[in-house]
Amino acid sequence: MNVFIDARWTRTDTHDGISRYGANLIEALHQLHPVTMLIHDVRQLDLLPDGVPHVKINSPFSPRELWVSRTLNKLGADVVFSPMQVIGGFSRRYKLILTLHDLIYYRHPQPPGFLPLPVQVVWRLYHKAYWPQRVLLNRADAVVTVSETTRTLMRSYRLTRRPITVVHNAPSELDSSVSVKDSVDSGRGEGAVERAAGEDARNGAGGPRELVYMGSFMPYKNVETLIDGMASLPGYRLHLVSRVAPAREAELVRRIPPGADVIFWRGISDGDYHELLSRAFALVTASKDEGFGLPIIEAMNVGTPVVCSDLTIFREVTGGHARFFQPDSPDGFAAAIDGLEDGAVRAELVESARVQAKHFTWASSAERLLEVMRSVAR
Repeated sequence: MNVFIDARWTRTDTHDGISRYGANLIEALHQLHPVTMLIHDVRQLDLLPDGVPHVKINSPFSPRELWVSRTLNKLGADVVFSPMQVIGGFSRRYKLILTLHDLIYYRHPQPPGFLPLPVQVVWRLYHKAYWPQRVLLNRADAVVTVSETTRTLMRSYRLTRRPITVVHNAPSELDSSVSVKDSVDSGRGEGAVERAAGEDARNGAGGPRELVYMGSFMPYKNVETLIDGMASLPGYRLHLVSRVAPAREAELVRRIPPGADVIFWRGISDGDYHELLSRAFALVTASKDEGFGLPIIEAMNVGTPVVCSDLTIFREVTGGHARFFQPDSPDGFAAAIDGLEDGAVRAELVESARVQAKHFTWASSAERLLEVMRSVAR
């Protein structure tokens, strides 16, 4: 079985959720069965696993995407897996497996800012109705998604006639050897380095208790609730670690309550993220919609409590082993954080969350994906 994985959605600077999902699946799957990666930019290899063969073809945004099946037919592909629901081509001779991560953009139609403007326009039009999604997914031989919550929604909206298999996200092995200087060079403000260094955030010794948010700053992520809630959390510091557009940062800075301690990192290395997360008082998110919530599993895996909005997907991923609040309630967020001050409550939550996190591994996800590949290739 000659397997190709579409890695052309891999970022060239730093991973986003889909980019990380694809890269980790490739690495785990290649240990079970040989795979070949499809890329369109050699810089993508910096964020992809070493030792996996690759072929450079056209960008998925190129007009040549319409004929990508000819390329894959010539390469002798038996099965092609895409971590997205879009891949071009007609008259394919291989089996195709597509991925739908979530239905977020039907409810929150603003497209990701990194997409070219013409693609953003198409993106908005695409999410005006469900039938285009059905057309794409029904082109496949099988469909993958990342959670039971999304699979239930897909069936509810009858998005595909194909079998749907859950291939979960999982925590990554983060490299904690990366230095603080690496984070500065990657875009983090130097003031944040100086203020965060050497503090024991879990017990508050030597500084404030640290809260960590990892994720984008798109409207549905609802970072505003976290910032507003800091008015009721003296002695806490909120770290917003992801990259953020200057205009969006300025908008959020104006919202910071007087006296609240909020830091924008503007990007963070995997090593520094792991270090900060491991010592944090809690991982926090007020998102109004989510396909999985990978930072939540990463926090549970390293023993950091999770405080999150009360969404069905977060209940699924955490198994209920988190502190929940209503997404639009800054006071509820602050109260959930305050509830972790009880040492016994905190210890029990950490232990139960660690057990839950063990259910999610890239090895088990790769095994499940390989089963799907073998079933369609028969």
